[in-house]
Amino acid sequence: MDAPADWPFDDPPNVATITTRPVMDGTGWIALVSHDEDDGGWQFVGPEGPLEDQAMVVGLGSVLKRDASIAELADLPLGWRAWRAGPDQPWQRESR
Repeated sequence: MDAPADWPFDDPPNVATITTRPVMDGTGWIALVSHDEDDGGWQFVGPEGPLEDQAMVVGLGSVLKRDASIAELADLPLGWRAWRAGPDQPWQRESR
């Protein structure tokens, strides 16, 4: 799947990511993003944490459609994470 010309990530829109049902159904918001060093995977977790029974695998493009602010994190290095205190708060970053 080719990415649109304005696609911000190095990974394609259909790359599998891990998130939670509340993030994707709109009842939650993304509080934590990690870009895993071991496999380059992305995780998008709400303030409720990584609830295993709510886990979902979805394409990166679907997460970006749900929350366009993650485009600011497209350059998040491998092994780093970003978090915010609320859905309208700025992203903070750190190496893990």
